[in-house]
Amino acid sequence: MSEKELFELALEARKKAYAPYSSYQVGAALICEDGSLYTGCNIENASYGATNCAERTAVFKAVSEGHRKIKMIAIAGGSGEKTNFAYPCGVCRQVMREFSEPAELIIVVGDGRGELRVHTLEELLPESFGPDFME
Repeated sequence: MSEKELFELALEARKKAYAPYSSYQVGAALICEDGSLYTGCNIENASYGATNCAERTAVFKAVSEGHRKIKMIAIAGGSGEKTNFAYPCGVCRQVMREFSEPAELIIVVGDGRGELRVHTLEELLPESFGPDFME
């Protein structure tokens, strides 16, 4: 699957976001090592701390189905019809780190004009702490 195709799935997932407080809707789509696809959206809560990001929703769905390694994730975010570059927060980056190799995980973000930016997790979370530190 191409980066553009995965980003299109993230745009579709964004439509399902529950964001009554911020009005900032985010969708994510990921592909696992075996080719399985999962999507997620942000789900806000009146007690803000219980809010869950789209990226974590997608990762948790994949993990709950038995997958332990993600290969690529695309993220689409914005308010209303406007889409802008929505980079993952620190907590989401750390969750991604748990289920990927930082130099291998591809993170795709895009805007409403069709421009995509592609990074590795290692670029967005340098010198990270992960499962290998626990051995």
